[in-house]
Amino acid sequence: MNRDPFPKPFSCKERPHISYPCTWLYKVIGSNEEALRRAIQVVCGKTNPQISKSHTSSGGKYCSLNVEVPVENDEMRLNYYTNLTNHAAVKVVL
Repeated sequence: MNRDPFPKPFSCKERPHISYPCTWLYKVIGSNEEALRRAIQVVCGKTNPQISKSHTSSGGKYCSLNVEVPVENDEMRLNYYTNLTNHAAVKVVL
């Protein structure tokens, strides 16, 4: 039996199964913590997101916040991601 010693990478064609409703975690990165908190409230405020500080860069230029928000379906989850990504105060959403 010829076994490949290295596992195959996850295929982007495979979608993970997500059971809805569930709580989804986003990591939101920007340069101003208060502006990030306001952006999260604008985008996710109706669902009462739980926001916690994650990290601040060593130079203090960037900070990241963890955002836990309930989502009902794929559309809602992806809309939060898109709206956070497009907000002026947000640099990156993971």
